Amino acid sequence: MKKLPIGIQNFKEIIQENHVYVDKTKYIYDLITGAKCYFLSRPRRFGKSLLLDTISEVFSGDKELFKGLWIYDSDYDFPKHPVLRIDMSNIANKTPEVLERSLSSDLRMYAKSEGLDIEGDIPSDLYKNLIMALYKKYDQRVVILIDEYDKPILDHILDVETAEANRAVIRGFYGVLKSMDHYLRFTFITGVSKFTKTSIFSEMNNLLDITMLEKYANICGIPVEYMDEYFHEHIEYLSSLERFQAMDNLHDNILAWYDGYSWDGKTRVINPFGLLTFFLQERFGSFWYASGSPKFLLDILKEKPELSLNINNMQMNEWAMDSFDVRDIQVTALLFQTGYLTVKEVIPEDVMGTTTSYILKMPNLEVREAFNLHILSVFTTQGGDSTLTAYWSIKKALQSGELQQMRDILKSLFAAIPYYLHINREAYYHSIFYAIMNLLGFEVSVEIATSMGRIDATLEHGDRVYIIEFKYKDCPQDADEETKRTLFDKALDEGEKQIKDMGYADKYSGSSKQVIQAAFAFLGRDDIEMRVL
Repeated sequence: MKKLPIGIQNFKEIIQENHVYVDKTKYIYDLITGAKCYFLSRPRRFGKSLLLDTISEVFSGDKELFKGLWIYDSDYDFPKHPVLRIDMSNIANKTPEVLERSLSSDLRMYAKSEGLDIEGDIPSDLYKNLIMALYKKYDQRVVILIDEYDKPILDHILDVETAEANRAVIRGFYGVLKSMDHYLRFTFITGVSKFTKTSIFSEMNNLLDITMLEKYANICGIPVEYMDEYFHEHIEYLSSLERFQAMDNLHDNILAWYDGYSWDGKTRVINPFGLLTFFLQERFGSFWYASGSPKFLLDILKEKPELSLNINNMQMNEWAMDSFDVRDIQVTALLFQTGYLTVKEVIPEDVMGTTTSYILKMPNLEVREAFNLHILSVFTTQGGDSTLTAYWSIKKALQSGELQQMRDILKSLFAAIPYYLHINREAYYHSIFYAIMNLLGFEVSVEIATSMGRIDATLEHGDRVYIIEFKYKDCPQDADEETKRTLFDKALDEGEKQIKDMGYADKYSGSSKQVIQAAFAFLGRDDIEMRVL
């Protein structure tokens, strides 16, 4: 049974030490025999660095390293080229001055390792001189590989001034590549985000973005049809373990947790980090989430809690996908680029010239759990034990049909939220409820009823259907009980009226399911009432 290459981004190590390698060399062949300059955006821990390292080894000229892989038997003759690889995740970027010094130091160290002496006072000059020196030394055009190109910006996405200053530095740095075209054989740039080409790559008009191309949809990650081919021994071993024998279908459960990513709405890709960690730890879990989450995304969600609602049916056009900028953050695009959303369907450009658009959804159980843990971590400070107790108490209340118990549990949960985290907005309560229900495994359908954020939450559990409407009323902290009662009655009346007027229960008429309808009213952090219709 081959070893699992968890955390290994070195192609040579994977091959020589008998780790599993999902063959991507056909894609690499197409890249290096096609265009000259490429860009690819993919979420973190999705195999971008391994892809670049594999490309680097292809250009090293060591054909025997690829024996047994697709490219070995192709017509590619493996000419050797000097490779200049820069990993921006290893470049300090606290300020633009630090970024410049770190880039300069990295380039000088690389030159020293090649026995070269380069001149220059700024990174762009050093970069240019290093490329020319490598070209002269090897009498071959240079291969440029840039990993995590956007990290100096993303690390400061909520500090606009620093992000803009860092962007100016790397814009000048990357801009060198256009003027060096004569000296370059191949250029490949990867990152998480897709900043506008004018803001980062304004001079690189030969840069081909393959992020959404159907041809390269599977270039990173594990194509779902390859899971059995490459991991059948690991699946068979886990199937023999007692903890998995009770499952109806281990294969399908693995796919439910880690499959579901797509960049063309057709092909499906498995998250490699999640799958490999599952095999290693022999248990299901949100490993991708636990490996690190983007803080800036959490901060944005705190400012805009309504974004966590109806996340499984978002739509974006092609222009919005490509227009991400530090001064105009498209949060849906950010959720897609960071891996919390994936392409469910592509609506192609029509004859009238309407741009291509994408229907987005959450890819799998791992991401759904991770996202809702994000929501709870943003809006609450509940510890793991107390939160878990609340989860199971709510589940028990729903199983018994006792919504009054659920109200008491929610009241206790919200009361534990510090005042400094509390947000006087209806979407705040929706987001926490939605996160809790999803973490419990309930399928919660959410519909935005008006532009003000009123929602209909529908939960199906066994032979019961729960239809719940939330209403929030701003209430002064020093309000007396009579004032609170008046506000509660008004909110509950509005909730009841909306449930009836919108006909939320109509779709279940004639079914055997018991329909339970309820309005919840929130006046503040620990003021919650409920009315069952």
